Amino acid sequence: MNTSGFATRLLALIRKETRQMLRDRSNLTVGLLLPICLILVFGFGISFDVKNARVTVVLEDNSPTARDALAGLRGSPYLAPTWVTSMAEAGRMLRAAETDAILRVPVDFSRRLASGDGRLQLVLNGVDSTTAATIEGYVSGALAGPTQRQADRAGNKPPAAASVTVVQRTWFNEANESTWFVVPGVIVLVMTLIGAFLTSLLVAREWERGTLESLFVTPVRPFELVIAKLAPYLVVGAVDLVMCLLAARVLFLVPMRGSLWVIIVAALLYLTVSLELGLFISAATRNQFTASQMALLTSFMPAMMLSGFVFDLRNLPVVVQVISHLLPATHFMGLIKTLFMVGDYWPDILRDCGILVLYSVVLIEATRRLLKKSLG
Repeated sequence: MNTSGFATRLLALIRKETRQMLRDRSNLTVGLLLPICLILVFGFGISFDVKNARVTVVLEDNSPTARDALAGLRGSPYLAPTWVTSMAEAGRMLRAAETDAILRVPVDFSRRLASGDGRLQLVLNGVDSTTAATIEGYVSGALAGPTQRQADRAGNKPPAAASVTVVQRTWFNEANESTWFVVPGVIVLVMTLIGAFLTSLLVAREWERGTLESLFVTPVRPFELVIAKLAPYLVVGAVDLVMCLLAARVLFLVPMRGSLWVIIVAALLYLTVSLELGLFISAATRNQFTASQMALLTSFMPAMMLSGFVFDLRNLPVVVQVISHLLPATHFMGLIKTLFMVGDYWPDILRDCGILVLYSVVLIEATRRLLKKSLG
């Protein structure tokens, strides 16, 4: 490949696409103002209720008394308890998102229960504050059930088990703020909408105006055309990302426990995938109206409903769960929440970024093939 020729053609195309973007004031307004509206509306106006709780019980006291006190956990339809003997193992599970809460039964629980001061420690995953609050209620209710039944059998005389106290701790979201959970998800929606919707009109507009045919008689290659059309909107998306990160940190006071550079790289990678998806839709449909509708139906709506932003995916049917994991937004949604609330958990970072890179390669190759020099 002639490197100098490639660079010359690419720079010329990027200048053309940048001028075209700046002339289209409506598109540019959507790209810059809509993210501000979205993050303000969603950040201030939305909180979610979720169901289904995975509770890991650390049974340091394996006595019959301790097991009797926990009997309600097995009978609760809202809890799925698992049992381990090590707090270290339970902590690893919580960090890896394999459980939603840890209920620790200390080694002296039975002795303290007999003296009227039985205490259990409940450690909650605060990444989702709504889930944390729900789990706390489930666990308290499950422990109170057997206690009340014993009290009824004893003629309403409070038994020793009535003195069980659950000492609650919240990990990752100490303030128990729903905005800490919502705002990172809004960033995913903004990157999805700005990426897919704006670029979905680019090629379709040129097909309708007949200007794309003139490019086919030039030395420009399809790959160069794809890169040139992506570059200006990648800059717009980067500006939107900076605004979202500033709003999250300054306006909503969301902690940023992961590396800022990792967050930026992951977000730009997902933005690239969204831009490529919109460009692929534009090249495939060749009609602006159809392309815009397809972009909303295949990117923004699934990102809203099936990525874990609105619903806990574990509550959905298996078929829907499989579909949701085919969406790039699902992988980025889990990744950015982990980066904001937990920190740099590298197994998740490498896995999800690898998936996004794969999506990017597939989409750019598919779009290149659709933009081959043919008028048929």
